[in-house]
Amino acid sequence: MLTSTMQTSRRRKKLRHRAFTLLEIIVVVTIIALLATLVAPRFFATVGKQKQKIATADCASIAQQVNIYLLDQGLSSPPDDFELSVLTEGEDAMLAPKDLIDPWDNEYFIRTGIDAVNIGFDIVSYGADGQPGGEGEDADVTN
Repeated sequence: MLTSTMQTSRRRKKLRHRAFTLLEIIVVVTIIALLATLVAPRFFATVGKQKQKIATADCASIAQQVNIYLLDQGLSSPPDDFELSVLTEGEDAMLAPKDLIDPWDNEYFIRTGIDAVNIGFDIVSYGADGQPGGEGEDADVTN
């Protein structure tokens, strides 16, 4: 039969072995930090690429709505002063105002005339920086 002192001594040893040492905690935190520095840039690059894909799809969708609007109005191309906000007006609005906002919270706009790459017009987002030109996530997106 064990005495109460021996039982208490065994319990203390078990409790002591359950705790983590400071060295173990530092090693685990270091490993997590290293993994975070390797994974985070790839994750954010993937997010940027996905936003560009969403913007490209949005530009194509808005361009289709512009074409439908032009057909309804009997026009072959939009006038130089055409605004995309026309598509959000009236009871039979073709788009909601939020549909004209890109994934970076900037407005899409229409480029007409000789500046357009496509025939007649382009729907454009300036990317993450909201400025013309750029590379990577800052690059312009068009239909």
